[in-house]
Amino acid sequence: MNSMNSTVSPNGTFVRPLFFYINGFSNIPHVKYYYIFLCCVYAVTVLGNVFIMFIIYMERNLHTPKYIAVFNLATNDMCGSTALIPKLINTFLFDSQFIAYEACLANMFFVHFFTFMQSLTLLVLAYDRFVAICFPLQYHVIMTNTVMIVILAIVWICTAGLLITAVSLITRLSFCASIVINSYFCDHGPTFRLACNDNSPSDILGRTTITILLFGPLVLILLSYLCIIFVVLKIASREGRLKAMKTCTSHLILVAVFYLPISATYIAAMTSTIHPNARIINTSLSSTIPPMLNPIIYTLKTEEIMEAIKKHYKRNKISSAPVKENVQRL
Repeated sequence: MNSMNSTVSPNGTFVRPLFFYINGFSNIPHVKYYYIFLCCVYAVTVLGNVFIMFIIYMERNLHTPKYIAVFNLATNDMCGSTALIPKLINTFLFDSQFIAYEACLANMFFVHFFTFMQSLTLLVLAYDRFVAICFPLQYHVIMTNTVMIVILAIVWICTAGLLITAVSLITRLSFCASIVINSYFCDHGPTFRLACNDNSPSDILGRTTITILLFGPLVLILLSYLCIIFVVLKIASREGRLKAMKTCTSHLILVAVFYLPISATYIAAMTSTIHPNARIINTSLSSTIPPMLNPIIYTLKTEEIMEAIKKHYKRNKISSAPVKENVQRL
């Protein structure tokens, strides 16, 4: 499929297509069942993350630096899934695979933005655990609500700046041969590789962004936990060591759920030939499953969240009791 419907510069050398064609999930048998599965994933993701955000907002004892970061993670999970899954369902389930040029760039920005924000928020949570365990006496001085909000604001601004630059570079590319993107959304890599002119700036910035915003945080998280383990091993009592590590359990699970599938896909792509459909399925699952699991993990594995849910339930039960008595009297 060529770029016949396009805008051409006066000198005839620069071609900007009016639309792209998303070619993911082609020739996969019974793929509609996968789309139905993604609809269920999206519903659980939205409900779970809204629930976590509601509990954190309502319970004043959760208005702490750690749970400000958790609230931010839930926001990113919900927004990231909203940027990806509804458009994916509309594209493939309803055979609407053409996407306008500008809409494609917007889709590219938001999907990548919230994916990278998930990675960086996990790093911020790791930093919170590092300070809490390695510097417990200074924790409330180092980590305040204001400090956490400033850190998260810087993360949002820097991530947005990098991705705006990456998307802006796409607008300088000429697509004179093909407009078919071999992915399930307007993915940055498959898009800039379609260009007829020099795409090396996009290639370099893409690799740099992945290193800084995806794998850089993973390295820093691992280093922070090496320091945490070193400090924990110095604690004399076994109960103290278990208590310290228990505060990190939910975060470690989130890190594993987010990074292991993505890392496995990248390693498989670099070390062997992976079928395009397998890559697309693996990448789509890596992008959609962690946002669904994160609120479930935090609900089940975090005592503060469970206690807040119980308190909120009891409070609602007590407040509704007089209403029921009045109704019965009537």
